[in-house]
Amino acid sequence: MNIRTKNTFFFGLTFVFYALAAFTFLTWLTGCTPAGGSQTNEAGDKAPITLILAAYTTPREAYRELIPIFQEQWREQTGQEVIFEESYQASGAQSRAVLEGFEADIVALSLEADIIRLEDAGLITNDWRSQPFGGMVSTSVVAFAVREGNPNGIQDWADLAQPGLEILTPNPKTSGGAMWNILGLLGAVQRGHVEGFSADDAGAQDFLLAVLENVTVMDKSARDSIINYEKGIGDVAITYENEVLVGQQAGQTYELVLPTSTMQIDNPIAIVDTYVDKHGTREVAEAFIEFLFTPESQEVFAKYGLRSPDPAVAEKTADVYPPITDLFTIAHFGGWKEATPTYFGETGIFYKVFAQVTGITITE
Repeated sequence: MNIRTKNTFFFGLTFVFYALAAFTFLTWLTGCTPAGGSQTNEAGDKAPITLILAAYTTPREAYRELIPIFQEQWREQTGQEVIFEESYQASGAQSRAVLEGFEADIVALSLEADIIRLEDAGLITNDWRSQPFGGMVSTSVVAFAVREGNPNGIQDWADLAQPGLEILTPNPKTSGGAMWNILGLLGAVQRGHVEGFSADDAGAQDFLLAVLENVTVMDKSARDSIINYEKGIGDVAITYENEVLVGQQAGQTYELVLPTSTMQIDNPIAIVDTYVDKHGTREVAEAFIEFLFTPESQEVFAKYGLRSPDPAVAEKTADVYPPITDLFTIAHFGGWKEATPTYFGETGIFYKVFAQVTGITITE
């Protein structure tokens, strides 16, 4: 499915790297104040409170619209100003930064595996999956960005194996988007939707090798990958659907291709219990997450290329987000606790295949 729209709507990096990376991407929306939930000034008014949001890169535009709305609502309800500190980087890198000491109150990441890492470390102890839609604040699908006019005739996964094609996809060591891309590719083969390759694990690995042999650059995040594509590098980028839509909104002329079979990308959000309790920010953090699941917020996510898990909002935006013929989820791979070691562990399937490939530029 080739769609053009003008919708308005690599290993063991150290703590120092991740912490510095997180703060390099830190955005201050308004002044700076120590975090705390119950301070008052001499007049008896509540003192401002600081909330630290650590997110993956692609929903940045949506959060920049949503945060001021929440700030105004909280001010009207409580009389208190909320100061947001925002950090945006690749989901895996962001998760590791928090693991190594970046004191985020809230993490909004690309995939559940990056939340599980923080749960396993004891930083997240709340039942975040009890939130609406299983704690998934937005969704997307694995898609392709192709050049204007689609000169290489890319219509589906099998077309990515054509000789001489130059493909961009991020680095799964740092990018959640990259992990979604790889599993989307493998699942499509296993489900019998990639012509020329057997619908089993062997066929899936053969196709992964054929595609990786065409990959020229692996950037550290999905956003960096699409930025490189916008600079004229590569023939096609495997990416989030929303990255293509947001780029088109900004005037980019590349086109969106939705494969016949592709993977639903579920994006979780959670409070980091260790740090909200340390900062005294649990109440406002919980309120912000509750706000993000409202229909008003879900429509903002949809405005910036993200599919809503809210059925009513999804129906309302159906003209922008066409159905996928064969849409599958992480359940196809047994969930992230099974998929992560099987495909992305040190001896996982991806790295066994990747070891057979040369010539890919890895950016950090």
